[in-house]
Amino acid sequence: MTRARLGVLVAAGLVLAGCGGGGPPPPAPVPAPTVTAAPACTGASAIPVRNADELTEALSGATPGAVITMAAGTYAGHFVATASGTSDKPITLCGGRDAVIDGGDIARDYSLHLDGASFWQLSGFTIRGGQKGLIIDRGQGDLVQGLLIENTGDEALHLRQNSTDNVVRGNEIRGTGLKSEKFGEGIYVGSAENNWCEQSSCGPDRSDRNTIEGNTISDTTAENVDIKEGTTGGVLRGNSFSGAGMKDADSWVDVKGNGWTIADNTGVDAPQDGFQVHQVVDGWGMGNTFTGNSSTVNGDGYAINITKPRDDNRVMCSNTDSGAAKGLSNVDCAP
Repeated sequence: MTRARLGVLVAAGLVLAGCGGGGPPPPAPVPAPTVTAAPACTGASAIPVRNADELTEALSGATPGAVITMAAGTYAGHFVATASGTSDKPITLCGGRDAVIDGGDIARDYSLHLDGASFWQLSGFTIRGGQKGLIIDRGQGDLVQGLLIENTGDEALHLRQNSTDNVVRGNEIRGTGLKSEKFGEGIYVGSAENNWCEQSSCGPDRSDRNTIEGNTISDTTAENVDIKEGTTGGVLRGNSFSGAGMKDADSWVDVKGNGWTIADNTGVDAPQDGFQVHQVVDGWGMGNTFTGNSSTVNGDGYAINITKPRDDNRVMCSNTDSGAAKGLSNVDCAP
């Protein structure tokens, strides 16, 4: 079988070379979480926690509608949630910035892991340390809002294993890649093709329809946001990017998925390009739209670089650039 033909089958979720089979069908859409205000951190069902043991117990015993409130203090360890809420009764975990989940050793484990946990609302607190900050696997309808995630060994926040219809909103992310600069992304959506057999049953990681908006991302050694092949229909909107401190990336954002809307973001200090689109697997890196983005690029590239083949990616004329040596884009903008 030719690589081109194989790529078409991969894009359809039918097969992946060397892995002996295809992945499951994409998850069905679920209602998106409400993001008009911070989740309530009080109520009759509130469960106050004051230390790591109480937090572990609360996470393991959470039921739909529960509200877990973290008092100020440091919660040292690696915490896992596996229960799910419902669309009308999400499970809430909240606290102030002075409530700190601290994963410690940057070479070890996840600070907080939503493992198959859907309809959670995480709000307000800090996640610090650990090899990875916040991982969501197979999560649907989760809301991550107003967190500070910092000082991680690899990436800060990762949506993977067919995590769909989640909202990542209004968070501050900084200080990634302290262990491995190559893996120091701020927000990472999906999985690279060479990890599909590990993460998504040898088919594309269909972490689809996720919304990433209003976040401030800086001091990442790799991309601020990395959108992987296999993901479809997401929104990257209204975020603030900075390339200062990047050591293993040449753009704020890499897009390798399909049908993403990249809108109204601002960025400064891009090392080469502001935004890049890549087709690393046949059938992916297609049909993405850039609109209303404002880029201040210090590098020698473009504000928006659509690498070949360009396959129906659109750059609207509402995008603006400052300082990009090669200009706004390598494709003509559309009105």
